[in-house]
Amino acid sequence: MRPGYPLNPVSQDELIAALADRAPDEGANNGAWPGLTIFRFSGPAGPMWGEVMSVLLCIVVEGRGTVTVDGQTYVHDPFHYLLLGSHVHVEAEVLQAPFLSFVLQIDPVLVRQVSSDMLERSAAARRTRDVAARPVQRVCPVALDQELLGALLRFLRAMATCMDRRVLAPLYLQEMVYRMLQREQSGRLIALAAAGSASNPVSAVLEYMRRHLPEPLTVSDMADLVSLSPSAFAHMFRDATGRSPYQFLKEMRLDRARELLVDGDFTVTRISKEVGYASVSHFIAEFRGRFGVTPRSYGEVNAAR
Repeated sequence: MRPGYPLNPVSQDELIAALADRAPDEGANNGAWPGLTIFRFSGPAGPMWGEVMSVLLCIVVEGRGTVTVDGQTYVHDPFHYLLLGSHVHVEAEVLQAPFLSFVLQIDPVLVRQVSSDMLERSAAARRTRDVAARPVQRVCPVALDQELLGALLRFLRAMATCMDRRVLAPLYLQEMVYRMLQREQSGRLIALAAAGSASNPVSAVLEYMRRHLPEPLTVSDMADLVSLSPSAFAHMFRDATGRSPYQFLKEMRLDRARELLVDGDFTVTRISKEVGYASVSHFIAEFRGRFGVTPRSYGEVNAAR
């Protein structure tokens, strides 16, 4: 058994059922997550045209379709995924139905964060640090293996409750990116994320947030980074992430605090400063509001594992 392989493999039928439950309508269905669309067709459809605005993960689980990018047409079979880059024009067509597919915009900053963590923790992987500077690999359908299928199913099921959606869904999304970075299109994903970050003002701000968590940050500061008014920036940010800049920054700080608590190297007071809280009591209250326990209790529980 390979390391990390699920003890209880999930079936393809489970994924089909999970997607079908979230796609009651013909055509495009809102997936209840920023950038997620689930497509359902009862018969052949298209051609349909659109422009990809971010790194895009496309998975067909039922039926068959084609995707045309830069004049090249690719057949998209069930349980295969495609990775598409930002600012490219795409033509899609449904050839066989019933047809069901999952299309998700992936934040380039998340890809860069996960790939950076992988490189830092694996001496063998350090040899691939220059992969983003290489030519982007061509579009290529990749088989959806059991590990990625399982992460995708957990991500979808985490939409069932508000608490799971807030706490678990981001973790499963991170696992999906991690799994794809272990596969043959990892170089393409890293290169697409690098290109997307360079051209996406929201991604640039997210990267800045991550690097400056201990510092006081205002919406005006973030807007100045991308030369927008605070109101225009806040609107664009909410459209891209589904949350206000303040809410996203708070969640980022608390998620980072959770990581530091698991490491166990810092006190609660030190961690509150490391993630940008001037008041320890304010930090404790917001941590409890997000995770249901105090920082000290969270650290003690995880230290015992």
